[in-house]
Formats: sequence, C-alpha cells, structure tokens
Amino acid sequence: MDKLKQRILNEGVAIGSDRINVDGFINHRIDTAFMDEIGQEFARRFEGVRVDKILTVEASGIGIAVAAARYFGFVPVVFAKKAKPNTMTGDVYQAPCMSFTKQTLNEITVAKKHISKGERILIIDDFLAHGEASKALCSIVEQAGAQVAGIGIVISKDFQGGKAALEEAGYRVETLASVKSMDNGRVTFCE
Repeated sequence: MDKLKQRILNEGVAIGSDRINVDGFINHRIDTAFMDEIGQEFARRFEGVRVDKILTVEASGIGIAVAAARYFGFVPVVFAKKAKPNTMTGDVYQAPCMSFTKQTLNEITVAKKHISKGERILIIDDFLAHGEASKALCSIVEQAGAQVAGIGIVISKDFQGGKAALEEAGYRVETLASVKSMDNGRVTFCE
C-alpha cells in the first residue's frame, strides 16, 4: 500500500534498527479516514475469503480491526485482553504472548463465548515482528475449534522473521507495508 509506505517515511520515526513509531496516525492518535482506507485494503486483499469474526489484541489492533470489519459486512470484532479482568468470570482461551515493544510476557485471554467451533476468524494487527502476538491469536482460534481465515498486518518488519515463520506454519499473511531493513533511521521496504 503505497500511501501507507509514504506516511511511514514522512511521519514515522525509526528507532534504532528494529522499531518504528507511527503513533501520529495508527496507534496513539488514529487518523480515522486513513484507518478506513486500511480496512478497505484488507477487504481487497482477503476478497472471497469467508470471515465470521475478526480477532486482534488490545489496544492498538482494535481500531484497525473495527475499520476492517465494515468491509467484511460489519462482522464482530473480538480482542484478546493482555490481562484477565476480574469481570471475566466464564471459561476462557489463553495463550502466552511476548510483547516485542514492551518486552513483557502476557497471557492473552479471550472468553470462550466469543469464538465458536467452525467459525472462520481473520486476525488483524498493527505490527508483526517475531510473530508472537499472531501465533498466540492463532493458538486461541485453534483452541476454539475455529479456523484462521488469514492474518492481516499493517506493518511487517520482515527482517525479524515473524512473517516467514507464520507462512511456514501454513497461514496466509497479508501485510500492507513490509519492511526489509532499518538502518540509521532509514526504513527500506520490500519490493
């Protein structure tokens, strides 16, 4: 998605050789019109794929997933919680998830009542680094007896191996901007 790449280059900030700050339009301050375009692009990429629900992780993935849901017939969006709240009293699915940006291990949690056996679940998230969040979400989908319809990622740092690992595991991964490398504050995209 060329417009996304331009925004990353113009407004994003490369931090070191492995992090990109895009908090001005994706995950702190959300450009809602642009988020709508991102949602539409995911629908184009997954055209013809049956999607019953969209699954993401709190918090940055929620806005993206809601924007995409519109283009999949307003399917429900379910988000995994990074900490199980005391209001979640029923049975749950859980999977360990290492946060790349926060360097913390979370046990992400989804109430069992929100994902049903046989459903086709599209996973949507803002970033893909080592693939830990996506792997944990896939685990939750599979624990439910549902099927991963695909994985949609806004920005994939391909040099960190997550996308390749997910594809090797048999998942369809669509990334809107794939980063080949980051060097001295310069982002280079894959062809």
